[in-house]
Amino acid sequence: MPAEPVAGSAAAQAARHEARAAWWLVGPTVALMLALLVLPTLAVLVLSVTDAELGASDINFLGLDAYADLLTDRTFRGALRNTAVYVLLVAPVSVLLGLGLAMLIEAEAGGRAFFRSVYFLPVVSLVVAMASVWQYLMHPSFGPINLVLRLFGLAGVNWLGSSDNVMAALAIIGIWQAVGFNMVLFLAGLTAIDRTLYAAAEMDGVRSAWDRFRVVTWPMLGPTTLFVATISVINAVKVFETVATLTQGGPAKASETLLWVIYQEGFVYLHVGTASAMAVVFIALLLVLLVIQTRVLDKQVHYG
Repeated sequence: MPAEPVAGSAAAQAARHEARAAWWLVGPTVALMLALLVLPTLAVLVLSVTDAELGASDINFLGLDAYADLLTDRTFRGALRNTAVYVLLVAPVSVLLGLGLAMLIEAEAGGRAFFRSVYFLPVVSLVVAMASVWQYLMHPSFGPINLVLRLFGLAGVNWLGSSDNVMAALAIIGIWQAVGFNMVLFLAGLTAIDRTLYAAAEMDGVRSAWDRFRVVTWPMLGPTTLFVATISVINAVKVFETVATLTQGGPAKASETLLWVIYQEGFVYLHVGTASAMAVVFIALLLVLLVIQTRVLDKQVHYG
């Protein structure tokens, strides 16, 4: 009879020892997450409802008025509009081009590795270096793009120096950066499609390329398309390097994006409270956009 309590005590002791070992293993990761993610996020939330400025002697609590002030801030509203335009131009086009290139490469057996590497080069290239190359390509006087336009009798375009054209120029660069990455993701999705589905579809009378894409390829690429679209939107909203390298938000604030304005407020003008409020709104808008996009695309995948 006494053996049962002894066995139960040994099992409980072993469980406690296992729990302590688990906490020792998880502890460093939890500490890093607290230090690098949780605490900075809480600090931003606290600073966002104040008028904190780096070097100021006192900090005043503003509450929700800090967010209400952003609604009347012309700089913030302009940056929000420019970011929306950039996302609407870059995300859909880069997804469609990535899908088209992936299907072309998948259909062409010869030279597949070569074309895959060529189109993926923008992804692994340094953004600052490539931005400098694009600055030369888009130069209004001797840029190759304008020289080609003049060969066809068209007027040259002041790509980066005109308020009317600068967002389109940045969008072209953004599309060029994103297409290669999207292509690789779509290639992975195309490779995973069971080839017997195409044979079965052909037996059912689906013979044209468009019908095969509509009946088999597109439905099977649903999860991949959802992931690619989500990543494309996130990357487009986070545009910063090309703006910082090429335009610095100009001309006349025509290319100011949300991250650029947040950077200016926080690190140039040292308005930490305002920058924190902008960052909170930025993250909230991104989360809302992603939730809407995920639900819409998920319905299309299951019911479309």
